[in-house]
Amino acid sequence: MMSGLSRSTVKMVSIPNLLQLVLNLSLIFLGLVLSLLLLKELYHLGHTILDESSHIHLFLEQILVFFLYFEFISMIVKYFRDNYHFPLRYFIYIGITAMIRLVIVDHTNPLHTLLYALVILALVTSYFIINFTPRNRPE
Repeated sequence: MMSGLSRSTVKMVSIPNLLQLVLNLSLIFLGLVLSLLLLKELYHLGHTILDESSHIHLFLEQILVFFLYFEFISMIVKYFRDNYHFPLRYFIYIGITAMIRLVIVDHTNPLHTLLYALVILALVTSYFIINFTPRNRPE
């Protein structure tokens, strides 16, 4: 017997619910850490703007790193708003931004730059296919 508590008042903890709780807490922690790193990157970006001796490549690299942090944070927010679902298009955005950053940072080898450009083309094509494919699938 349950000593005065009915079965309906005792909430059963299942493994999927426990794992969902761990995932949610981890994502909240990750969002806070990324927010702090975003503020740190904004601080460094301000110093780069004020420093007259800095190169444009360093400035562009810092802007893209800033957007990477921003995209990861917005993806975590979207996860909670969309009932615990990561939209695939956010991963594609992050991939495109990361590849553009690589092109800006590592443009000494023409073959690597061409490969990076092909990856960007593949990601943009994937995004195009995702946006124009009907969301309702026949069963």
